Amino acid sequence: MSGYYTPEEAQDVFLKANEAYAREDYAAAQTGYEKLLSNGHGGADVLYNLGTTHLARGDLGRAVLFLEQAKKEGVRAPDLEANLSVARARQVDKVVGATAEEEFLPRVAAATDGAVVAWTFLGTWVAAFALLILWRALRPGRRTAVGVVAALLFAVAIPSGLLLATHAWVDETVHEAVVLAPTLVARELPQPGARSIFEVHAGLKVRLLEETGRFVRIRLPNGLEGWAEREGVAEI
Repeated sequence: MSGYYTPEEAQDVFLKANEAYAREDYAAAQTGYEKLLSNGHGGADVLYNLGTTHLARGDLGRAVLFLEQAKKEGVRAPDLEANLSVARARQVDKVVGATAEEEFLPRVAAATDGAVVAWTFLGTWVAAFALLILWRALRPGRRTAVGVVAALLFAVAIPSGLLLATHAWVDETVHEAVVLAPTLVARELPQPGARSIFEVHAGLKVRLLEETGRFVRIRLPNGLEGWAEREGVAEI
């Protein structure tokens, strides 16, 4: 695939894909958004629109995948959550059983906004150092107020720095995926002939634990684990 490398050309493809979606030509809309992704002109808006297009076409797996990727890119629009809710309502799987206890750090990361944490850390750290330099330049009798504000900023910067490190660790080590295959068999061992222990279907969000050969070990939200074909899932 070639072309569409300039911002102007990418914008033209994006608008034409939007127009195709508006007239319910979902195949043309999907082609346009996929062209943008394959040429490095993705981003949250393209991912969101592509996920919405797959939802309109009934492809639950790719709908959830691209909507979740848009969410990971920072989209917090109510429409995104609404579309994800529609996709989840259409899923075959209703996972039952005790919910697996989420580890502490992933729960902390999920409860906080990574971008806000990063900007809070950067802003308070820079401001605190600037005030520290000012404090050293002032005469002893005029340092108190500046010193108190600098101490408060450091008090915010340190925990926000730890929280930022938590987000980085979770991004690096926790891998979530979406089932793309209409039916995905999870087996006891990473072998084609191993005993089947459960089946899941397109659109279900799972955790990737490890990979060997063409198999990955997946964990369901209720903690159930099994080995499944790698090509049946896509990482968010």
